[in-house]
Amino acid sequence: QVQLVESGGGLVQPGGSLRLSCTASRDIFSINVMGWYRQAPGKERELVADITYGGSTIYLDSVKGRFTISRDSAQNTVYLQMDSLKPEDTAVYYCKVHTWRQMDYWGQGTQVTISS
Repeated sequence: QVQLVESGGGLVQPGGSLRLSCTASRDIFSINVMGWYRQAPGKERELVADITYGGSTIYLDSVKGRFTISRDSAQNTVYLQMDSLKPEDTAVYYCKVHTWRQMDYWGQGTQVTISS
């Protein structure tokens, strides 16, 4: 069954860190781009960061210098290291993979809450 399994969300204080991970099932073939999106209440879903098979990355301006995306292609896994977290980073974070066959798959989402 095709699926993406996310983990690592939670509640942390401002300035804290979290590491999200997302593993795609083995029946998702030819993954090119792996990425993280987020959606806060009442807002549009936005791209936080993504990484290509070749290792090229892009980041949302507001997370540059604080978040780092990486991947283990052999394990079909993508990570998002989030440091210096701010209350405005609070959102549901979704993993997405895009294949060379132009298919997109989404994870179920993991809640990240930054609050003192």
